[in-house]
Amino acid sequence: MPSLRLLAPALFALALFGAAVPASADSFSDTQRTDIEKIIKNYLISHPEVLEEAMAELSKRQAAAETQKHEASIAQNADAIFNSPRQVVLGNKDGDVTFVEFFDYNCGYCKRAMDDMLTIMKGDPKLKVVLKEFPVLSQGSVEAAQVAVAVRMQDPSGKKYLDFHQKLLGGRGAADKARALQAAKEAGLDTAKIEKDIASPEVRATIEENFKLAEAMGMNGTPSYVIGKQIVIGAIGVEGLKEKIGIARCGKATC
Repeated sequence: MPSLRLLAPALFALALFGAAVPASADSFSDTQRTDIEKIIKNYLISHPEVLEEAMAELSKRQAAAETQKHEASIAQNADAIFNSPRQVVLGNKDGDVTFVEFFDYNCGYCKRAMDDMLTIMKGDPKLKVVLKEFPVLSQGSVEAAQVAVAVRMQDPSGKKYLDFHQKLLGGRGAADKARALQAAKEAGLDTAKIEKDIASPEVRATIEENFKLAEAMGMNGTPSYVIGKQIVIGAIGVEGLKEKIGIARCGKATC
């Protein structure tokens, strides 16, 4: 029988990575294979560091594959992600890094993420910030997003939109059409025009575009981000976001 040193890596690789077992191992009987697997199991119990190393390698490969997948999906949809005419642009419109956030007005984590975004934008004059409505939580979320798109249509500069955004996302209670219209009114927008624009093809097209982008990038919750070549799911806090921006800007967490 071949030595354990030769068989263990092959069979363990088969279990973890789907690697091919050498031809010599294919000739073993079922009994022999069972005996070999028992020996390997006992070996791994006695040498847990081998299993730890294998699992670390598996995690490394999975992370690399996920990164490659993310980069490919971003490259395929880059124009719509970063330069769509149907998005809100804040901060430095000619910034060296674009920070894209997909959000829902009824997402509790998005409220915290809004503060994170404002803090980062205030301290980073080279950052371009893009906001994309992604109403996944309720019908009220859809209604609020429709109002938000109409606000963007009325305010291309984004200044009143940001005021509206903060009032609605930072307010109490569930967001819906009524609350969104009230926030728009408080931000100095023409609510009669918003009521009319809600039914426009542009509002529908904007939300559909955002959903298609999110699906293409595997986003299933809010907040979600695209920062450079990175996709980030969930609220990771100011420091986590700064690290992602640094990686996008200069290849490391702190430039």
